[in-house]
Amino acid sequence: MTQRLHLVFGGELTDPAKNVFKDVDDIHIVGMYPDYASAFLAWKAEAQRTVDNAHMRYYIAHIHRLRDEAAPAGATEELGE
Repeated sequence: MTQRLHLVFGGELTDPAKNVFKDVDDIHIVGMYPDYASAFLAWKAEAQRTVDNAHMRYYIAHIHRLRDEAAPAGATEELGE
C-alpha cells in the first residue's frame, strides 16, 4: 500500500493576500499525517483556532508528491546530497 504523507504547517503572513510568512523561524509545524483526511482535520482545527487573526494561514503539503520512486533521480540526489 502506498503511503501518502501530508504535512500541516502555518504561521503569520506579511499580507493576507500573499503567501509570504512574516517570520520563517516562527512557522508552526502542526504535524505529519498518513492520509489527507487526518491532515484536513488537523488543518481545520488550527485554522479555526486562529480565525480571529486575518494574517494567520495554515496549509497542507502533499509530501508524497515530492518523492516519486518511478521518476528519475534529481541532480542533488545523484551527487549523494
